[in-house]
Amino acid sequence: MDAGGLAILLCLAAVAAYTQTLTGFALGLILMGGVGLTGVIALPDAAVLVSCLTFVNAVLVLAKGWRDVALRQFVPIIVSSLAMLFAGYALLGVMAAASIDWLKLVLGGVIVTSSLQLAMKPTQLARLSSTASFLFFGAIAGLMGGLFSTSGPPLVYHLYRQPLHPVVIRETLVAVFAVNAVVRLGVVASVGAMPSAGFWWTLLTIPVVIVTTITARRWPPPLSSLTMRRLAFVLLFLSGASLALPAAYDIFL
Repeated sequence: MDAGGLAILLCLAAVAAYTQTLTGFALGLILMGGVGLTGVIALPDAAVLVSCLTFVNAVLVLAKGWRDVALRQFVPIIVSSLAMLFAGYALLGVMAAASIDWLKLVLGGVIVTSSLQLAMKPTQLARLSSTASFLFFGAIAGLMGGLFSTSGPPLVYHLYRQPLHPVVIRETLVAVFAVNAVVRLGVVASVGAMPSAGFWWTLLTIPVVIVTTITARRWPPPLSSLTMRRLAFVLLFLSGASLALPAAYDIFL
């Protein structure tokens, strides 16, 4: 990786970590979308990097907030998400072998759909949803996590509808992402699919994530949560559309 590509990756990591810390999600979506657009590293390698960065971000966030994790919701989510994570990773291999355009089309579609979901303000329920619902959304999250290390959107929407404190929701989400990230890295290592030696330069993004996460927690911007959601929506929608539309053109036209 040349110096220019590394600089781009460091900037993407900073933006992704900042947004993740303030909202509880979006690190994987922003980083994968940015990598897909710039091509600084291969998408499967980017998914490995996202897992590494997600875990680092989670350790920092949960160092003080782990007591706020909602265990009654966390357990069914983890059970189903881990089960589907393996299916998602297998599907990633199939698409990567078939065509990089298909990979970009699916990733772009996921990001656009996630951005639209983000734009909708969840209506809070009067009481907690059933355990089956957490199993269902956990399974979808696991499938997406296995594909691109982006397990957030469906789960984010479902949890933010629950009558839980925002801090509890954020810490629970981060905990789920952390476990999924560790397991996904284990799957990649177990099948011998770890990236090439040049990939390890990308781990210079770790100190960037650490500094950005600490900065965002200590000095959050003077913006409302609604404004942050709108900014994230615009960023994700544009990056997803920029990925999906050219890929669709190459595939179908």
